[in-house]
Amino acid sequence: MSEHLLLAPLLESYFRRRLTKQRNATPATVASYRDALRMLILFAAARLVKKPAALALEDLDRDLVLAFLDGLEEKRKNVIATRNARLAAIRSFFHHVAAADPASFGVAQRVLTIPIKRAHIEVTHHLTKAEVDALIAAPDQRTSRGRRDRTFLLFLARTGARVSEATGVNANDLQLERPHPQVLLRGKGRRDRVVPIAKDLARALTSLLSERGIAHHEPRPIFVGARNERLTRFGATHIVRRAATEAVPTRPALADKPISPHIFRHYLPRPTMSGSRMMSHDSKGL
Repeated sequence: MSEHLLLAPLLESYFRRRLTKQRNATPATVASYRDALRMLILFAAARLVKKPAALALEDLDRDLVLAFLDGLEEKRKNVIATRNARLAAIRSFFHHVAAADPASFGVAQRVLTIPIKRAHIEVTHHLTKAEVDALIAAPDQRTSRGRRDRTFLLFLARTGARVSEATGVNANDLQLERPHPQVLLRGKGRRDRVVPIAKDLARALTSLLSERGIAHHEPRPIFVGARNERLTRFGATHIVRRAATEAVPTRPALADKPISPHIFRHYLPRPTMSGSRMMSHDSKGL
């Protein structure tokens, strides 16, 4: 087998040159693509009974990639959007392969013909104010976990943040002492924005920081898990669903809604600072 078909050098050049230097990808994008390709490699190794380091590029042919994508939906129960996100990472890698190694163009081209799968459009579910209030009130305020959960739920409801934005917030992203409290949210593709903080959220955040002994200027995560590490997407989803389970007796309609952190984004419109009022973390000290 010729050396140019070895997988490892192409993966290394993809992450070091194409994503990081040429595409200037965000750390979140790099991590997402790395996870997708790691899953593909582990799948290929198990299917072909090879060690991951022994895999060649031609092992990742169109049929194997299709089997991997089918497995995401059938065995891992991934939704179509997740399946398509994994495919986007794989296609990005094979675009690099086609450009970096012309001898591998045929293998790459066959993988690049795999289409994005169309998803059925689902009905968007909304939360009423009473349902949001019930979710926020559900955590037990006598425990540190309950106080964290309530503050996190308040954060989602009052800011409309994506789950990645909410879990990514650090103490030094907050301005709680100004007449108009605000938070810097780091969005996808380095699109940052400043969002006003409601008074009840400001009080909850102040209490949470005090309880954890965190100063406002510290670059430490606000929301952490049981091991004192930054809260994950899985942990965030668990918090929201646990609150929903506890709130169902008072708001039975919650049992029929797909509860996740994202549902708070369909709650109420929230003003954000844009244009001349948008400020960067470095330039305005936020």
